[in-house]
Amino acid sequence: MSTEIILGLLIPFVGTSAGAACVYLLKNELSRGVQRALTGFAAGVMVAASIWSLLIPAMDQSDYLGKLAFLPASVGFLLGIFFLLLLDCVIPHMHMYAEKAEGLHSNFQKTTMMVLAVTLHNIPEGMAVGVVFAGLMSGSESITAGGALALSLGIAIQNFPEGAIISMPLHAQGKTKNRAFLDGVLSGAVEPIGGLLTILFAGLVVPAMPYLLSFAAGAMMYVVVEELIPEMSEGEHSNIGVIMFSIGFVIMMMLDVALG
Repeated sequence: MSTEIILGLLIPFVGTSAGAACVYLLKNELSRGVQRALTGFAAGVMVAASIWSLLIPAMDQSDYLGKLAFLPASVGFLLGIFFLLLLDCVIPHMHMYAEKAEGLHSNFQKTTMMVLAVTLHNIPEGMAVGVVFAGLMSGSESITAGGALALSLGIAIQNFPEGAIISMPLHAQGKTKNRAFLDGVLSGAVEPIGGLLTILFAGLVVPAMPYLLSFAAGAMMYVVVEELIPEMSEGEHSNIGVIMFSIGFVIMMMLDVALG
């Protein structure tokens, strides 16, 4: 495996780790307004990445189907949605500021389920990076090295606030700074692992690449609609979430077009 691919898998993880390190730099927990803004930004990046880095390449790779080129992308997208829905129903987790846990019943502590919620969120991001780099390895004309790098950088940018959003509340709830930082880092560890597993799987099933690309897009969109948009819109003066969504979307779009 080339150094380029290893770095591509690690860049998003570095973004999460750097964000988690904010627990050492900032004294107070992030305000709800700041958290809404950062969540909106992350949602914008993920939506743009799903479109430009995943769905469009998936349809480009299905050109041979003519007017039915949308079919693999549609099937893969829906499978990704239902896969995350299944994980959401099975894995015990608890979203920030929620009063009730989701998933199967467990005796996990609240902080543990908060980490699991972010980990669940990171699974599709790792899959997305993995499948794009798998497409690059396969020689797909619709996926370039610049486009793959743009996706890694975009996810790393939106992972930075996510790392802070998980580590700082954990510290505010009583965990030491070191433990809160470690939990934030571990929540992002699923991304390079998931990316590597996706590369290994996708490398064996190159003809399924359009389905895998759109599958990752569907999984990411599930997270955006089910988790990020409700969180960025709750409470008063939630316009900041919409504004930051737009900024995140535009930045990811610019990265993909400029580097791709």
